[in-house]
Amino acid sequence: MPKKKTHKGLKKRVKLTARGKIKAHTSFTGHLMSVKTAKRRRKLGKPIVIADVYANVMKEMLNVD
Repeated sequence: MPKKKTHKGLKKRVKLTARGKIKAHTSFTGHLMSVKTAKRRRKLGKPIVIADVYANVMKEMLNVD
């Protein structure tokens, strides 16, 4: 049976924390920032923790376990 390959695109975009959670950056930060409120821009700058529902699929793609 062949080896499972890591999804390289996902590996470059997310980071695994020490407790096994997946941390990523938010979308909608590329341009058109003048339309967004200051509060929204501040929140978009911070990393987010991916919900467990999606994290399980991502961990499978990253070959974590």
